[in-house]
Amino acid sequence: MAVQTVTRTKAKPFLKWAGGKTQLLPTIESFLPESFRKEKEVTYIEPFVGGGAMLFFMLQNYSNIKRAIVNDINPHLVKTYTVIRDTPYALIDSLKDIQENYRMLDGYDAQKDFYLGIRNRFNTETLSDIEEASYMIFMNRTCFNGLYRENSKGSFNVPFGRYLNPMICDDATIISDSELLQKVEILNGDFAKTGSHVSGYTFFYFDPPYRPLDATSSFNSYVKEAFDDSEQKRLKDFYADLSLGGCFEMLSNSDGKGRNEEDCFFDELYKDFIIERVNAKRCINANASKRGVLTELLIRNYTNYQGYKGVLF
Repeated sequence: MAVQTVTRTKAKPFLKWAGGKTQLLPTIESFLPESFRKEKEVTYIEPFVGGGAMLFFMLQNYSNIKRAIVNDINPHLVKTYTVIRDTPYALIDSLKDIQENYRMLDGYDAQKDFYLGIRNRFNTETLSDIEEASYMIFMNRTCFNGLYRENSKGSFNVPFGRYLNPMICDDATIISDSELLQKVEILNGDFAKTGSHVSGYTFFYFDPPYRPLDATSSFNSYVKEAFDDSEQKRLKDFYADLSLGGCFEMLSNSDGKGRNEEDCFFDELYKDFIIERVNAKRCINANASKRGVLTELLIRNYTNYQGYKGVLF
């Protein structure tokens, strides 16, 4: 294959992802442990990588991260990360073919049929790694609100969106992301498996499926397995065990109290840790009236983000 040249760009998420952390990155960074900034060799772990905004930000801004491990339970998402890391140019070729065919179609109905055909293949056929990753990105660029959602059978079921000229192949981002991902180990499975990768100074950032603020605001159906309150409690137990082992940790989640003053679920669950309430802009919601600025939680197990020493446990 001929060598391809692309314009140099900063690495960033290659997918639009519900709950993405791009807007919150400056706030999250301000709460990083002071020792993290000074440590020469850091192991960085994300058990719920999602769209990867935090991952790409950290890798570009902290050269002291010598090992990075990311995980997600969604096998299609993990496959896409792996393809971008290992075979970016083959993925670009596939996406360019899809983009060219899609843009040649005349009108909304033809594009919708094309989308539904890709979605059906994605859900029912055995695909190559390149096909699976390119379909994942194509659907993200053209589906309603850029959501990823599965039904109880594990099939992607988001309807077609309305975009005049979506960028299906962002080759510059793919190449930049691929370069950063060379130092990243990519796992697919339960969040708890990341505990075996603790090594030396280890910082965990958790961004699990958010606990719904009400019955209509749930966007945690990224996979057929539900992430309910029992899973939130299991995550807290894992978080506490890692803290006892000396890891530094930060966790994001929704702020139930922002909607209902009596909702103390996380305040009680993480009462032994430090809970911060921060403003966050949410842009993905089927109900436009519920988009906007809300408070979210940042939960940490250390006090030294302003220079103090030691973890709480």
